[in-house]
Amino acid sequence: MRKISLSALLLLLGTMATQAQKVAFTEYDLKNGLHVVLHQDNSAPVVCVSVMYHVGSKDEQTDRTGFAHFFEHLLFEGSENIKRGEFMKIVSSNGGQNNANTTQDRTFYYEVFPSNQLETGLWLESERMLHPVINEVGVKTQNEVVKEEKRMRVDNQPYGNFLAEVMKRLFTKHPYTWVPIGSMEHLDAATLEEFIAFFKKYYVPNNAVLVITGDIQVEKTKKLIENYFGEIPAGAPIQKNIAKEDPITTEVIDTAYDANIQIPAIMTAYRTPGLTSKEVAALELASRVLSGGQSSRMYKKMVDDKKNTLQVGCFNYALEDYGAYISYALPNGSTPLDTLLKDMDDEITLMQNELISETDFTKIRNQYENEYIGKNDKMLGIAENLANGYTFFNKNSNQINEELEEVRKVTREDIQQVTKKYLNKNQRVVVYYLPKSK
Repeated sequence: MRKISLSALLLLLGTMATQAQKVAFTEYDLKNGLHVVLHQDNSAPVVCVSVMYHVGSKDEQTDRTGFAHFFEHLLFEGSENIKRGEFMKIVSSNGGQNNANTTQDRTFYYEVFPSNQLETGLWLESERMLHPVINEVGVKTQNEVVKEEKRMRVDNQPYGNFLAEVMKRLFTKHPYTWVPIGSMEHLDAATLEEFIAFFKKYYVPNNAVLVITGDIQVEKTKKLIENYFGEIPAGAPIQKNIAKEDPITTEVIDTAYDANIQIPAIMTAYRTPGLTSKEVAALELASRVLSGGQSSRMYKKMVDDKKNTLQVGCFNYALEDYGAYISYALPNGSTPLDTLLKDMDDEITLMQNELISETDFTKIRNQYENEYIGKNDKMLGIAENLANGYTFFNKNSNQINEELEEVRKVTREDIQQVTKKYLNKNQRVVVYYLPKSK
């Protein structure tokens, strides 16, 4: 009998599991340009109704940042047929849950209902798209909500501003230089007419994808969608002008201060390709080698062996136009930040000069496959992944089924190559993130 290695067995099992969970879907366009994706899964009486708008903080003006995130909140205010403050009550009273989130590139709204409430979800999202009420009362109310969110999650949160401090140094021309929460001063200065204009430009059917997953009947669902969304007028075509960044050729070193911390941090950031690049998968696997769990190189060396670090990590923050490969470390005791920086650099240099072992390679690929399967075990996860594929991968909703195969094509040599290409000292920003007296 032929023997099979443990790593090969794990890879085989992962392949079988993924094939069994291939996501089937139906997609089409309405006459107004709204793209529709339907995934039928009648294994549980649950349905997810979601809409992703291709608008995020990068679509804002430099003196009106925070609009996209603001609309994440504002479009729950109500509509011509939904009284102010009733949106979430309707969801909960019908046994559902709902939420929304905003990134630099898109805004995502969703409801998860018992499947007999599918029509309720379609009605709510069509109301949000067709005729929300945008008035001074709602703007003022949500302005205070956003300010409180910023105080809680950013201004008064330890290390809450770290991403903003990194991004504004890593990007100087592209709107990624600010983060989605934006500026409260800009929101205060905006007029009602500016908010209405932003809505009319971006929250239109031809700038959105409607994804419904779960316990549905496809033909019946198509008829309901036509009834609720078919007559919504299309908006004007949207032209997106991507600002090009000049390459970083000299290391940028700077200092930022945070009144909410007692332990300083050292952070590095390298500009990387946008999320549709084939190199993104290799960068993701590289970050897992360096800091993906307690057996990773940086953690084992700095936290376990040298014990000079409380926390260390790195990740590839892939956005639509560019990415940011970010590393960070917090010292244990009085360890100098420069010591931590050298330790992180040494591990990157090692990856640039030597291929990772076959054992590490098998481990990180298995980790990725397990997470991939986990992302698609709930109707909400499938809905968001289908929407992401259409929105960002050249209208390819099937990206949900291609992602894992793309990762499997990554070689050890590919991982070494991306670290050589992107993770160099002369291509980065270094931020000393220090405590500040209140």
